[in-house]
Order: sequence, then C-alpha cells, then structure tokens
Amino acid sequence: MNQVYEKLLSCYESVKKEIDFVPQVAVVLGSGLGDYVKEIEVVKELPYEEIEGFPKSTVEGHAGKFLFGYLQGIRIVCMQGRVHYYEGYSISDVVLPIRLMKLMGAEILFLTNASGGINPEFKAGDFMLMTDHISSFVPNPLVGENIEELGTRFPDMSEVYHKELRRRIQEAAKEQQIELKEGIYVQCSGPSFESPAEIQMFHKLGIDAVGMSTVVEAIAANHMGMKICGISFVANLAAGISKNPLTHQEVWEAANEAAPKFRKLVTQSILNFADLLEKGV
Repeated sequence: MNQVYEKLLSCYESVKKEIDFVPQVAVVLGSGLGDYVKEIEVVKELPYEEIEGFPKSTVEGHAGKFLFGYLQGIRIVCMQGRVHYYEGYSISDVVLPIRLMKLMGAEILFLTNASGGINPEFKAGDFMLMTDHISSFVPNPLVGENIEELGTRFPDMSEVYHKELRRRIQEAAKEQQIELKEGIYVQCSGPSFESPAEIQMFHKLGIDAVGMSTVVEAIAANHMGMKICGISFVANLAAGISKNPLTHQEVWEAANEAAPKFRKLVTQSILNFADLLEKGV
C-alpha cells in the first residue's frame, strides 16, 4: 500500500476510536479565528497529539486540535491550527488533515488564512474572497504515485473555488454589512516574508494577496472531490508596499482585532450553505 495513504488510513482509524461524528463542513481556522469555538456547540475536542502519526502544529497561537460540533444544526469539524510546509513537514503531511476531514465525511472545505495585500486597492483589515490561486512556488501535494482511492491522476483545476459557494459568501458579506474584496492568492513556502522584488513580480502576474498556506490544501481537497471556498484576511500590506518592516506580531495583532467580524462572516456563510448541504451540494 502507498505509504502516504497507509498513514492517512491509520490517522482515520485513530480518530474513529475517539469520536463517531460525520461532519458536513470542514473549516480550517487561520490566524484570528482561533477562538471560533464561541460560534459552535462543541461536542468533542481532539488534540492532534492524540491522533497516532498526525503532524503537530508548532506555530504560536495555533491550538493544534480538531473541534467537532454543530453550527445551528450544521455538522462541522474545525482545524484549530493548521500544519505549514515551513514547519519542516513533508507536503503530504501538510495536506493530511484535509484528506482526513474528507474521509470523516466533510463535503465542503472552508479555508481561511491571513495574507499580505498586493493589490494596490487593498488595505490592511480587508477580507478577500479567493477566486483562484497560484501554486507554482510550493511543491504540489499530488506529485508521486497517485492514490487512486482519493482521486484521479490528473484532476481538473478549472474551478477550484466553487462558484455557488462564493456567491453564498458574497450574500453573507452583504447580510453582515462587511466589505468583501475578491482576488487571486499565491502560496509561498515561508517562513521568511517575501522580498519587495518578489512582491513586484506577483503584482505583475495579477496576484492580489500572498501567504504561506492554503493552496496545497485546496489542491488536495479538489483531488478528492470536495467543494472548496476560501476567505483571506489581509493582515498587512506586503513588502515594498508597506512602509514598515513585516513581523508575525503585526499579522497576529491585526487578525485578532478583526476576529469578531471574521467570525460573523464565516458563520453566516456556512449558514447560507444549509440548503446546498441538504441537496448534497
């Protein structure tokens, strides 16, 4: 058996021993959403270290556990702290949690993150609905032997971010009176922030925001047939656009300040998916 798939199945069996719960929506909680627990009726918390072989989040401020619960009747599983490539994990380990949540039963993947704004019309504190991405600067998680049990060898990427889910998120933003930008996101490996020359290159490529996560997760989820959507919180302006040196502290403080609004947007968006879930997306 493929070693990556064998490890995934081992983690799945470990989870099943702890909880019998079939989520409908999987949510990856990025910076600023660590306390999303306030929004849901939690039935079980499962720390990553209790899952045999599961990679552990080492980033400050990331709790490192799964939350299982209900959002007004909708069954969700949340990743409270994701795994990043820059932490030294293989790319297959980085996307293992996404694959695991799909095996649990989740059909929709809601990705969130904090990013650096590149689009000159963006400002720190904006929210950006992800319409597409560029993955060229990090390893593709599908490289290597294809795991046929998960998906096809050459998955189509024409519409990674589901059009109808995006429309429902736009409706949620209007309902909550939250301004929502749209744009293309690029993932870099990190952990160093990008140089001004790199940001200039990204701007010329038509990229609107940059970060160190999310895209490889979307690729793995798309491979497995999940319906994907994503919101990026523009925590700061990128290097060369911002006049100040970039720091993780700045990103964290901005994300925490925006957290209440971010929680409202994510919550209303998921509630707007309810009828789609009833129809089987």
